[in-house]
This record gives sequence, C-alpha cells and structure tokens, in this order.
Amino acid sequence: QVQLVESGGGLVQAGGSLRVSCVASGRTFGIDALGWFRQAPGKEREFVAGISWRGRTTYVTDSVKGRFTISRDNAKNTVYLQMNSLKPEDTAVYYCAVQPQPWASSVRSVTFWGQGTQVTVSS
Repeated sequence: QVQLVESGGGLVQAGGSLRVSCVASGRTFGIDALGWFRQAPGKEREFVAGISWRGRTTYVTDSVKGRFTISRDNAKNTVYLQMNSLKPEDTAVYYCAVQPQPWASSVRSVTFWGQGTQVTVSS
C-alpha cells in the first residue's frame, strides 16, 4: 500500500501562482511514477502531469504546458506541482496518483490516489 497526502491548495487570483505538494509513504519502493490529475465540478478527472520516481522523465499535458511544472524530492518522498499564470479554468480538485509511467494519462492506470486538494482561481 502507498499513502499519498496532498497539500498546498487554496484560493488565488487569475495570473497568480500556487504550488501543491504530495507526500508519499508506505511501500514507496514500488512506485514507478507519480502524477497529478484534476477534476473540475461536473467534469471528468483528467491527467495533468507525471514524473518518474527514480529517473528524470517528466510529462505535462498540452493544456498546461509552459505554465505548470512537476518536480520531486526523493529525500522527502515528495512530488510538487508548480502552477503559474493560473486561469479560472484551472479551478479543480487536484489529486496525486501512483502511475505505471509518467505519461500514463488514464485514470484506470492509477493504482493509488490521494484525497485531493482544492485549487480555486478567481477571475
């Protein structure tokens, strides 16, 4: 089992920045990649970004490319999502997830989920 705990969400104005964090615990040696998904009200959960747990591979979906950056600190078992130039359409609950690869965009590929952290961008 892997436990994932997100933090860092909040309310920010459009154009602002926010960084959300995800701390992994438990059987972390079994993790191949960690990613971020998000779910806006009334919409399906969608993939945002992923990062390999031991290598240097990162992947960011086109809709946030150039604005969002994913990184990790293995010493802290933590993955970060730095979000810049935020837009109201980025408003969603952001979920951390264990993935088989950094580019695995299907929710069906996720083996563990965090509880989510709310990000709200006001216009």
